[in-house]
Parts: sequence; C-alpha cells; structure tokens
Amino acid sequence: MLSLNFATRLTRSQKRLVFLALDTFTVPFSLALTLLLLGPAVTLNPPFLSLIILCLVLMGAAALTSNGLGLTRIKLNAYEMQGIVRTAKFAAVLGAMAFVLNLVVGALSGYAAFAVFTMVLLLTTVAMRMILRQLLIRAYQSDGSRSRILVYGASQTGQQLAMALQSDESLELVAFIEDNPTLQSLMIAGLPVYSPIKLAELVRSENIDRIVLCLPSASQTEQARLAYKLRALGCAVHSLPSFATLLSNGALGSKAAPLTVNELLGRGHLSNELPHVAESYSGKRVMITGAGGSIGSELCRQVASSLPESLILLDHSELAMYDIHKELSEEPGGCRIFPILGSVTDKNLIEHTLREHKVDVILHAAAYKHLPLVEENALAGLSNNVLGTKIVAEAARAAGVQRFTLISTDKAVRPVNVMGASKRLAELVVQDLASRSSKTRFSIVRFGNVLGSSGSVIPLFKEQIARGGPVTLTHNEVTRYFMTISEAARLVLLAASYSRGGDVFVLDMGAPVPIAKLARQMIEASGYSVKDRTNPHGDIEIEVTGLRPGEKLHEELLISSDMLTTPHPKILRVQESALSEIEVANALRDIRSAIEQYDESIARSIVKRWIAKDTNQADKAITPMIS
Repeated sequence: MLSLNFATRLTRSQKRLVFLALDTFTVPFSLALTLLLLGPAVTLNPPFLSLIILCLVLMGAAALTSNGLGLTRIKLNAYEMQGIVRTAKFAAVLGAMAFVLNLVVGALSGYAAFAVFTMVLLLTTVAMRMILRQLLIRAYQSDGSRSRILVYGASQTGQQLAMALQSDESLELVAFIEDNPTLQSLMIAGLPVYSPIKLAELVRSENIDRIVLCLPSASQTEQARLAYKLRALGCAVHSLPSFATLLSNGALGSKAAPLTVNELLGRGHLSNELPHVAESYSGKRVMITGAGGSIGSELCRQVASSLPESLILLDHSELAMYDIHKELSEEPGGCRIFPILGSVTDKNLIEHTLREHKVDVILHAAAYKHLPLVEENALAGLSNNVLGTKIVAEAARAAGVQRFTLISTDKAVRPVNVMGASKRLAELVVQDLASRSSKTRFSIVRFGNVLGSSGSVIPLFKEQIARGGPVTLTHNEVTRYFMTISEAARLVLLAASYSRGGDVFVLDMGAPVPIAKLARQMIEASGYSVKDRTNPHGDIEIEVTGLRPGEKLHEELLISSDMLTTPHPKILRVQESALSEIEVANALRDIRSAIEQYDESIARSIVKRWIAKDTNQADKAITPMIS
C-alpha cells in the first residue's frame, strides 16, 4: 500500500525523470554484465580511462535516445509489445554507438562484446519495466476496495477485457468462466479458466461483485436469459459486446439511447402543466392512508413539499411505512411526520388518530388493487376497500375533517371483477356521505393505470424482457389508459382543492393505449426484435395467454357522459347517479354479513346485485365477476 501511495503521488514529470534515470543507469549495469559474461573472451585495453569515457558517453546517449523514442512517456500498465519494440530500437542504437565510439577510444578489443551488450541492454531494460509493472499490479490488487469480477467467456473479447483491466484502480479480474471444456483448467491472460459448474462456489469463495458476459457470438436473448439466471447469485451482471462490433460500422457512439416508457406513451409532461397546490395544504394537518403504496408515497412527497403543519402517514405494511417515513424524515426543514401502523378497517384506531392529530384533510389511497389477488381473495378485498372506506369516511365526517378525497380507478366503471366492484361500492359510500355532510367536502378521483406502480403491466414487461422473454399478453386487442405517478398524485391534490362535495374527477388521459403495441415498443426500445411469424429469427416472443378472470378488454373512465369543466382544462368533473342512503346501508349490511359468515359465494352474489342496480346493466354483462 505504501508503494502504491508513493507511485500515485508522483506527478507525470517526476515519473518521466524516474524512467529516464533508470534507462541511463542500465548502461553501466549492462556493460559490466557483458564483461562478466564474456570474461577472457574480451580484452580491456589499459588505461581504464577509455572504458570510463565510453560508459559516460553511452549514459548520456541513453538519456537522449530514451527521451527521443518516447520510452519515458509509456505508462507501465500500457507497456506491451509496442513498448518492447521501442526498447529494442533503444538497445540497437546504443549498441551501434558503443561500437563506433570504441573505434575512437579503444576501450575494448573484439566485436562480440558489442552484440552481447546490445542483447543484455535490451533484456535489462525490458525486465526492469516488467518487474515494476508487476509490482504496481500487485499493489493495486492489495487494495481491498476494488470490485472483484468474473469474466464469463474466455473468447478474444474476454481476453481483451482482461488485458485492458489488469491494472485498473477500481476493478480486479479474478478468473474466467468458459463453457468450452477444452479451455477449462487452462491459464488465459494470467487468469485461471473454470467450468460454469464451479460458478456459484467461486462467487462465494472469491467474494465476486460482478460477472461480465463476454459472449459476442450469443444472441441478445440468450445473453439476457443467462444474465437473469446469474443475478440469482447476488452479483451484478453486465454484458460486453466484442470490441470489433463496438467500433465497426460507426456503431460506437451512434446508437441512440432507448426511449423511456413515458416517451413511448407520450406521457410525463402533464404534471409540469398542472398548477401547484401548495396553498391548499400549507399549514394543514394532512392524513394519507396507504401512505407506503405507489400513489400514497408520491402523495406524501408532494404534500410534504407544500409545507403542511403535519403529515400523518397510515399504512399496515411495516416495510412500506419504514421506507416512506425514512425518506421524508431525511428532507431538511420538513414538516412534522407521524407514522401510524394499522389498517383502515380498525375503527378505533382511525377515530383516535383523527381526534389526536386534529386532521384537516384526508387523502384515502389505501386499497387492495391487484386484480387477480383480489379476485382470489374477494372477502379481504371487500373488507379493506369497501368497509375500510366506510370507516375512514364516517370518522372524517364525525371529526369535522374539512376535505376527504377517495382515490378510485377506471376499473370501478361498469366493473366485471371484484376489485373494480369493491372500488365502485367505495365510491357509492363516499357519494352517499357527501349528500348528507354539511361540513366535510367529499370527492372522488378516478384514473387509469399508473406507469411504474407495483403490479402494473410496465414493470412486468420490463422483467420479462430482462430475462429474455416471452412477454405475456392477455389479449391482442386489450387497451388501457395510462398516466404517470406524478400526474396521478397532482390530480388527486387538485381535485381535493376543487371539490364542492360529492364530485367525481377524471383526468383527460387521451386515447387508450393498445397493450400489444406497448409490448412491441418496449421490446424494440430495449434493443431487441419481436419474434413472430413475419420474423421467426427475432429475439423475444409475445405470448397471448388469454384474459384473466374478471379482466376487461377495454376500460372506461365514465359511467355517464355528463361532464362539467373545472378551473383546469385537463381535469373534468363528472355528474353520476348514485344509490340512495337506504340502498347503500343495505348493501353494506349485506356485505358485512357475508364477510362475518366468511361466505365468498354469498358476498359475490350481493356485490353482483348491487352493482347491477347501480349501473343498470343486465346480469349477463357482469357474470364474469362472480363466475
């Protein structure tokens, strides 16, 4: 470590002086070694002053020649064949000068001495640099902060990588992994070659940090699948194309960066167009349920930036709560934050929290939203989404909360699945309370799929593409609305400020996106081609699996077409009919009874009946929900 620190502290000029001195003093050393090797075969002519003159003149010539040939400018870690060739020229020039000079001073008799001197000088100069180079590499390797790397593939690309990184300050190559059995157990570029069978053992025993795939002959799909398997070992995995490929056909530096999903869908800019809402939350006591979720956490960030008096976070996930609380607590000059672990179905907890913190605004984001999971766990979904909303909303009205906003989904419109039906029933609960509340202003915000949220199609496609496919699609004609998390959160905050009571707000989200088109765009944006009948040699295939139970081909945002404008042109207020107070009470009573009996079939039939009554649809249109 001391030698490494010394070497790195030297300036470039100081290093050149060191090499110049070494090249100069190799002359007397090589001359003495030549005389020692030849012994009686060479005769020294007295007086010895002539030998001293010969040596001094050659030392001066060595300094000039070394500098002229650029030997002092060659870095140790780059001293390879080109450096050796220059050293050979250096030795040849000095050997010739020694021969010519000896004709003048007559120090030595015999011509063989000058040929031997030239060879000894060459070997000495090369050996000196190679020894110093190896010492420098060892010094770098002794630094424990370097990332340890395995190279998968001992091809030419792998060997070039090994040679390039031998003395890198931050990376240390440990070994090669090679599928070809003829190369296994060999040493290539100074590194051992192992079979893939020993890969897991090497990762553990050698504390490997990264694995680099040097498999230029393998397709992108094959490399993606291999990388997906290797990541299970706990290492970062990178893929390196051949250097010839990088440099050929102008590929290096000319390939455009892949488009993001936001760019593919034309989203991501609306959040900048929406007005800021700091004045609606500044100095307020704001409670966010489901604070650790995708939407809830973004709401927390945006509300926190509005400088409320306090921010009350409610979530039943300890990990989600820990993450968002830690993030917000680290912000300098932030508001007071109170994390509350618990469920929205805990009536006592909700009422106590509202009283203790004197909450002014509630943003109700807590919900079970993953369609297949709620379909398989209908009672849990109804309990959390419907009864939980009922508990929080009633507690808000009783505590005199100023504003309550329910975050809903496009799946609540003419629902054909339990998740959508539970959210529509939650909307009906809020609409009913809005019609009977004089102090608390209730509102509903409804939007489509959120890009990047947990469980959405975008992260699923990214994961499938990363492991080499196939990308699964439920139907070739399925479409969805999309928006960014930032857009969704801003819409919720704006809706709450626009609310007059009982409003349903939707965002002008443009045209729905065909998911098949999105899948194809994401594959191509990742640098792959789609494998289908027209392109049988493509990289990743799109596999149609069929619609899941309760899944629609096309989602809707509106139950009725009766829309009103708001202060912002991208936000619409919708007027929709709702169930009466008695009907909502009966629906809730029936659902609560089914949950208490733990009878899912009864719960599904109850939901079917009330949703059919709400949307005036025939039983056939909602049959998939309860099948």
